[in-house]
Amino acid sequence: MNARVNAREAILNSVRSALKRGPLDDTQRAALDARIPQHTRPAQDEDLVARFMRKFESRAGTVERVTGFDAVPAAVEAYRLGKGLPARAAVGAALKDLPWPADFEMNHGAAGIAEILSVSPAIAGIAETGSLMLAAGPGSPTTHNFVPDDHVVVLEASRIVGHFEEAWTILRARAEGMPRATNIISGPSRTADVEQTIQLGAHGPRRVHVILVG
Repeated sequence: MNARVNAREAILNSVRSALKRGPLDDTQRAALDARIPQHTRPAQDEDLVARFMRKFESRAGTVERVTGFDAVPAAVEAYRLGKGLPARAAVGAALKDLPWPADFEMNHGAAGIAEILSVSPAIAGIAETGSLMLAAGPGSPTTHNFVPDDHVVVLEASRIVGHFEEAWTILRARAEGMPRATNIISGPSRTADVEQTIQLGAHGPRRVHVILVG
């Protein structure tokens, strides 16, 4: 992470040098932030969590709720057993300290052909469309979102926002900085290229299941 931060600062310092100025102070930064256009956002008169669940499930996704993070491993295990999957998964390193079963084999690196199941943390849920925002990084490799047939996403209910603009604000505010890649997922991968028939799992998971925490 330090290497990425240092590289970013080096680039910014080069830009500042070319402009013959230093970093912006708070007043200058606030003035620039005020110039960001405010888009018209669709009105919503529904509870954010309820809307997110309804929209996500309308695209063949599934959702279950748990009270806290300690309940996530049991929910993943129940999902795995229900689908008849092996006791192995690609699990984002950000979730590695949860109380996983002793016989549950985990890979925290990139997902390969040996992983049928992956478990990833989401940084935000978007009620507007029932979408998940996932940021790539050491704690959540992008391959977890595309390679396994079954993708379980862990999302805190408090991170569900109304509109896309709010999700981008959360992404920009990350202590780690902007990720190399950001994926927005709205259910299982699908295509209708073959005879106009919907096929799930065309370019990614056949099933996407959200464990909603809180």
